Order: sequence, then C-alpha cells, then structure tokens
Amino acid sequence: MRRLRVGILDLVTKGPTRALWARVMNPNMASIMPQVVGVWCEEEGHSVTFVCYTGFEDLMAELPQGIDLLFVTAFSHAAQTAYAVSNLFRRGGTVTALGGPHARCYPEDAARYFDYVFGFTDKALLKQALDDCQPHRPVGVRLSAGRQPEALPSIRQRWKFIEPTIAKAPAIKIVPMIGSLGCPYTCSFCIDSTVDYQPLGFEQITDDLKFLLTKLERPRIAWHDPNFGVRFNDYMDAIEAAGPPGRVDHIAESSLSLLSEPHLKRMQRNGVKAILPGVESWYELGNKSRTGSHRGMDKVRQVAEHVNLITRYIPYIQTNFVLGLDVDDGPEPFELTKRFVDLAPVALPGYSLLSAFGRAAPLNLEYQRTGRVLPFPFHFLNNNSAMNVRPRHYDWRTFYDHVIDLTRYSFSWRAIARRFAATRETIPKWMNVVRAVSSEGSGRIRHYTTVRRLLDTDRSVRDYFEGESTELPRFFEDRIRRDLGPLWEFLPEGALSHNPLAYLESTAGGFVGLGGLRAAAEPA
Repeated sequence: MRRLRVGILDLVTKGPTRALWARVMNPNMASIMPQVVGVWCEEEGHSVTFVCYTGFEDLMAELPQGIDLLFVTAFSHAAQTAYAVSNLFRRGGTVTALGGPHARCYPEDAARYFDYVFGFTDKALLKQALDDCQPHRPVGVRLSAGRQPEALPSIRQRWKFIEPTIAKAPAIKIVPMIGSLGCPYTCSFCIDSTVDYQPLGFEQITDDLKFLLTKLERPRIAWHDPNFGVRFNDYMDAIEAAGPPGRVDHIAESSLSLLSEPHLKRMQRNGVKAILPGVESWYELGNKSRTGSHRGMDKVRQVAEHVNLITRYIPYIQTNFVLGLDVDDGPEPFELTKRFVDLAPVALPGYSLLSAFGRAAPLNLEYQRTGRVLPFPFHFLNNNSAMNVRPRHYDWRTFYDHVIDLTRYSFSWRAIARRFAATRETIPKWMNVVRAVSSEGSGRIRHYTTVRRLLDTDRSVRDYFEGESTELPRFFEDRIRRDLGPLWEFLPEGALSHNPLAYLESTAGGFVGLGGLRAAAEPA
C-alpha cells in the first residue's frame, strides 16, 4: 500500500471576512465529517494535514503543500472557493476529492472540478478512493455508500483536529458532537427529509463528554444532530452518566414538539443553554411545532407562549423561519412574524429565504419542473444572499419589500433592547446584540436593500431574477471576485454557472456503489 500525504480542508466560510459575529463564531462552526475523514485516513496508514478555514486566515498560506490527495468539505456557498482550490491543486498534480452538503446536492457539477465526489461516506468507501487515488478527468468519480455510517470516530480520536480549530475562537469555544443522523420529520425543503433517523451510540456520548471534561474546564457542545433529543431519555441518560449535572453546556437544534415542560426541566438540569427550534411557517408543519391544525394568528400565539415557556429553563433561543414558501401570500405571513417578535421578545428570529439546493429535497424536482429555479452561482446560496426559487405569489420587488421590512423590524433598536431585557444570562444577551449589529442583522438589511435598488435600476439584475436572461449581472460577479481574492485567477472556466435542472434531468443510478469505482471513472 502506498502511504499517501493527505490534506483536508474544511471550508467553514467562502472567503475573507471581518464581521464581528464571524470572528466570534466561525471557528465554532467546523464540520464533523472532515475530522472523521482525517481519523479514517490515519487509521489506513496515511499522513494527514488538517486545515479549517474560518475567513480570518490567509487561505493561500494555510493550504497544505506537497500532498498526494486533497479532501475539501464545503457547503454550496463555498463551492466556487472549493472549485478554485481544487483547480490550483490539480494543476500541481494533486488528486482532489469533495465531500459535504455541496457534493450531495450538486454532484453533477462538482464532478467537473474534482476527481472524486462523495455522497454518503463510510470508512469502506473512503478506503476505496484512497486505494485508487488517481486523476479522473474530465469527469470525476461519484461515490456514495448505501446509507449513513453506523458509527463515527469519538471526540478522543478527533481531538487532534478539534483542538487547533477551537483555539482560533477568541472567547467562546464550542466542540462539535453528533448523536444521530437523519431526521424523523419530513419537511419538504430539508436535505434530511428523506434520510432515515439513525441514533449513534449513546455510550460513546458519555465517553466523549468524560474525555472533554479532562481537556476543558467547562466544555460547550454544539450538537450537529438534525433534530436533537428524538430519543430524549436516552440522550439525557447518556449526558447524566458523564458526571455531575451542570459541568457541560449544550447547544442544540430541536423541534418544538420535543420541548415539553418536563423535558425542559431535565434539559436545564443537564446544562442546555441554547436551543434552535424550527417554526418555518405559520400555515404548515404543525406536527413539528406542536401546534396541530392551528394556523395563522392562532399558531403565532401558541408558538409564542411555548417559546416564552422555554426561556424559563433555557436562556437562549433562536426560532427559524423560511420566507417565501408557496403557502405564503400577501403581507400576512410577514405581519404574523412581526406579531411573534412582539409576543416572544426573547427569541432571536432566524430568517432563511426559500432555496432549492439541487438534490437536497424531492420538492426541488417540482420547482425545477415548473421552471422556477434560477441559476444563481453557488456563492450566493446560503439561505440569505439570494433566493433561487421564484416565489409563487409575489413579484420580486414586493417580496424584497416585505423581507426588508420584516428584517428591519426584527433587528431595530427597539427589538434589540426588548430582546436584551428579556434574556436572563449575560452571554446570550450580548450574543443577540452582536448578531443584530453584525452580518446577520445590519449586514443582511444592507444586502437586501442593495438588491431591491438594483431591481429598480439595473435591467440585467431584473432580467436575471425574472428568468429572462441567464447572463450573470456584473454586481454578482464582482462580489464573487472580491470574496475569492487571489483564488479568483484559479477559478475554472465555466465555474460561475451550473445547470439548475441537473436533478430533474438525471436518471437513477447517478452514484456508484462500492464495487463500481473504476467502471464509473469514464464520463457518463
């Protein structure tokens, strides 16, 4: 077996940033699977150089040199950065591989720029690529296991990659953990909606927490589970078995349906400090929000009452919404969200613009079939920089007017002050302030306002949004050029565009299994 020199690049962000919120939190947004890949590569006898890019390093200086194989993990908003990095390394003879959400959502496009593109990945599949490790061009090999792995390396095994990453965080340091894969809910827009719920080992949770208590005085954990606590008692038992309550702080994403008062009391005892439930819509998903058939203002009142109950036990709460869903029509959805902001001032609202991420969800087939998906460069597909689905019931100007109005209302000085006063603990108070005055509040308002102005003043922008032109407006190209900096010159030809109908046009069997690597190396 050839001993490979492997580089792993976790792209937390797509380019340089100086945003205050990014400075505080980006080092804490590291993904778990790049660390897992690092452990598996070393277990196969290969050497690993690991880089987590948070937007504050000189990426060109950080990139590993003299390697045989480069793994990149990226969300779609960092795809153009990933493509440029891959092109740079391929020019020097390095084999490149892409994993993560973008590889799952847009494998056809990613295979144009990488030798290997991974869907679901387990150790056996990774070993196959390591053993093969050769260029596959002009179209890379697409690999996927039949399901998510049954187990992942422990925090003890991943610590050599975690420790230097969280060391970049200036104050708050958060360790990523995961206790389950997939999701029991079927939200039509979610990448996990068709992935079976699968708990991982609860004994490992206990062991991981015990290990962290030997490394950090008061560990803070971010649970990467799509929905934390589905097997609630098992989770709490595992956490409690690690040691006395209150020694570890936890941040998790969960559904309101799981957050009953008895559960909240136990979560409080076990150090859950922040919870991120999805409300999504005032007209749908009542099972997830524990509101049943309640809709409209009735649901607003019920959710606000529930959120206010939660904050008696958990000091920080972010409620997540999707703007522009097909059930939304007129000003009412936005006005209802304003009423929620008034009724539950403690909750920080997280707004996402409806986006169709390639293969992420079956609903995207319908958007593509009806010609509603726009070819926005991946660089803007982060749920807020662009909405790549034409809204069903709004013209673009009206839609952006509503989004701007709601965002300004939610992050006005009045709303910031009320949120500050309603939040009990010091760190959550100031986290909300930083988010409001940084990229998430003020930054998005500036961006939305600029886009709204261009819809009036720039015909190329208006035509692009309306689907009358596929030529990328100069405004968006300039933004990508600025963000990529020196990597711009390495962006491959054609990498600013992609086929937004690739999922619809694809046929079954797009990924290959464990036995088909060499046969699949030829272009389809």
